[in-house]
Amino acid sequence: MPQPVSGQFTWRRFLPAEGRQASRVVVWVIGFFAFLNVYSMQAVLPLLMHDFQASPLQAGATVGATVLAIALVSPFMGMLSDALGRKRILCSALFALTLPTALISLAGSLHTVVLLRFVQGLAVPGIVVVLIAYLSEEFKTGGVARMTSTYVGGTVMGGFCGRFITGHAGQLLGWRGAFMALAALNFLGALWVLWALPASRHFVPNRNVRGALQTLARHLRNRRFVAICALGFCVLFSLVGSFTYVNLYLAQPPFSLSTAGLANVFGVYLLGVVVTPIAGRFIVRYGFLRTVLTTLACSTIGLLLTLLPLLPAVITGLAVCSCGVFICQSATISHIADNVTEGRSLATGIYYLSYYAGGAAGAWIAGVAFEAWHWAGSVLAIILFQLLAAAIAVTFLQPVPRPLPAAT
Repeated sequence: MPQPVSGQFTWRRFLPAEGRQASRVVVWVIGFFAFLNVYSMQAVLPLLMHDFQASPLQAGATVGATVLAIALVSPFMGMLSDALGRKRILCSALFALTLPTALISLAGSLHTVVLLRFVQGLAVPGIVVVLIAYLSEEFKTGGVARMTSTYVGGTVMGGFCGRFITGHAGQLLGWRGAFMALAALNFLGALWVLWALPASRHFVPNRNVRGALQTLARHLRNRRFVAICALGFCVLFSLVGSFTYVNLYLAQPPFSLSTAGLANVFGVYLLGVVVTPIAGRFIVRYGFLRTVLTTLACSTIGLLLTLLPLLPAVITGLAVCSCGVFICQSATISHIADNVTEGRSLATGIYYLSYYAGGAAGAWIAGVAFEAWHWAGSVLAIILFQLLAAAIAVTFLQPVPRPLPAAT
């Protein structure tokens, strides 16, 4: 095979074993832009409520609409990419995020904002679900876990920067200008990924819809898998419910934080960059069930801390709560990888359906509770779902006994 001329561009630098670090950069960027938009509205909810004279629940719908759309599309995106290819779907989804993000800045009503946020969410599974399938195919000989952790790191940073950029840009330009800035970033990111992401080398089209439906039926009869999905529902319920309505809590006296101040509070989200890589070792050492119950207890304690009318206590409580949620999320995903032996792409899509449905429910139920009893009501609703998660884990996710070795 002829060698490339020095200085000549070649995709080989992005491929495993000949440029692994460059490949990790591409994967990190994809994760970053996948979640740059999902929770970006949380930092500017007070501004949105002021402009449209909206209630907390109505404003929270701008967050819930996005995660609901992700939930609805996730199970089918894996099958679509199985038929059409990975890079085509992934890059199209990245470009598809740009238009609704830009149109949000022109919206004349809250209903229009909610609709456009829903459209944003329809594009996200084309990135999230498809990239996991791409990595599993392109890194078969090794490195999948490392690349997946790189992707998760990008999603955490994207989730933080979406809130941070929107909050600070909203302080300077208003929430409309903030979303125009996000649209420009989305477009630039999509262009870069289209250029930098290597085409699939190991993709084999699979258009066997009947086989996929049969696999789906088997997954839904697996009680342990269904329990994991229910646990994921409760996990994102907690994260979305807490990080959506704590903004309204902190925007009110005695805190009275500005939009930029609210954006800075989301710095606790960066703890996910630290705790996610060590979650695997924690799970291996203490076991799945013990890890889940411990992290749920920590999250509950963190939420109770936020009830103290002191800003350091609220920030500490959010930090503890988010760390618990991140570790619990890692435990559920790893449990699927360890216990699902067929149709993993479809299983991931089903899990994300339940996971993001929990986020949509958190935006709604915690919002109803906030309107009735303010932040204390939201905390109560979230803790009840964490108790439900613990009950599910204890009832359905006990360790599977391993057979004793045969006597010799």
